[in-house]
Amino acid sequence: MDGLQRRLNESVQLKLSFTLSLAILVVAIVAGIFSFLSAFNEAHELQDDVLRQVAQLVIRQRLSPAHSGIDVRPKDADEESRVIVQRLGDATPGQANVDAGGALPLPATLSDGLQTLEVGGETFRVLVRTTAAGERFAVAQEAGFRDEIARDAALRSVMPFLILVPVLLLVVADLVRKMFRPIAALSREIDQRSEEDLHSIEVHDLPAEVRPFAVAINRLLAKASSSMEAQRRFVADAAHELRSPLTALSLQAERLAQTEMSGLARERLTVLRQGIERGRGLLDQLLALARAQSAPDLPASAVSIQGIYRRVLEDIMPLAAARHIDIGVEGEQDAEVLASELDMIALVKNLVDNAVRYSPVGSRVDLSVRTADGRTELHIKDNGPGIPLAERDRVFDPFYRALGSEQVGSGLGLSIVQTVARRIGAEILLDFSDQENETGLDVTVVFPASVGSASAKQ
Repeated sequence: MDGLQRRLNESVQLKLSFTLSLAILVVAIVAGIFSFLSAFNEAHELQDDVLRQVAQLVIRQRLSPAHSGIDVRPKDADEESRVIVQRLGDATPGQANVDAGGALPLPATLSDGLQTLEVGGETFRVLVRTTAAGERFAVAQEAGFRDEIARDAALRSVMPFLILVPVLLLVVADLVRKMFRPIAALSREIDQRSEEDLHSIEVHDLPAEVRPFAVAINRLLAKASSSMEAQRRFVADAAHELRSPLTALSLQAERLAQTEMSGLARERLTVLRQGIERGRGLLDQLLALARAQSAPDLPASAVSIQGIYRRVLEDIMPLAAARHIDIGVEGEQDAEVLASELDMIALVKNLVDNAVRYSPVGSRVDLSVRTADGRTELHIKDNGPGIPLAERDRVFDPFYRALGSEQVGSGLGLSIVQTVARRIGAEILLDFSDQENETGLDVTVVFPASVGSASAKQ
């Protein structure tokens, strides 16, 4: 009982359905009892009218019950359904009993009118009348048969309640569920949104009772959007402001490198220049992340994956050569996806850059594309340490870097990849390239049929 009470308190829909169902049942029970009793009493009244009509017929037709009992029924009729007409005081102890067709042992002192009597262990409804000649007679019928007829009539009157109440309960439950369907659809629509999708909820099709709640959610979404936009502007502005002094420092370091200095000073200058380059790389990544998060949807067109690979490899090849990485595209299969070319370049370039940087010197990085079931899949495999299963949910967070990583980085590459993938409708999957040793990283970018083009080239 406590569990039901808790569920009723937690669910408005369940509470409404339970309350309406309980009200319907209470009303149906009360109405059914009233209908049953009314029909039962009305049936008895109709049966009393039958006795009155028989008595009136005897008086009007001047019929005198000459025998000890006249059995008014067809020969093949039920014994309990008979109507007995007899003179009062006719029955004698030696006569046949009532079931054998004999007269009822009624006393002659009965008063006129309807009355219920116990005769011979059975109950009878008896009407006593007196004719104009002063002759008194009785019209009787067995009460059990009368009660059976009355019960059948009363049950027939209650039968519609027994049929309609379950149907009404099902209709009420279905109507309540349909009434709450817009709220369920609204919750699903909000739950399926990405973190960056903060556009307002459509409130015109919502019920009037839910509309204020949706309007309040829209205000909250607007505030969250303004706050996130302010943070993005701050990051972008800060990155822009820091680029100028870092560029000046880089120029000064280059000029300083051209002067005469000791070996120790030159070594320290090299470390300084490396730090400046890391700072410039971090600023470039911050600007790329800010553009990916705040840029509007760029116009989509059919973009060749092999063309994107070629452009990215042209930019990455110097870094791969410096680390002696064998990088290339496996196979000649090509596919086209419906996306922005700039978005695709940003997505693939960050993935390939990570693969080159985190692969050991002298290893290889493979790029490939395949199509299956209308989907287009991009694969980028490396021989690096891979990403442990426990950290795969966090590697897409900004500035997060896996423990034990010896490479210098900003931790923003996969954040940019995830942001771009969400905007163009792609999905990022991470797996080990070497399943047996659980090493290496195999990044799969999946474009569904609605994004991937149907054309595939060999």
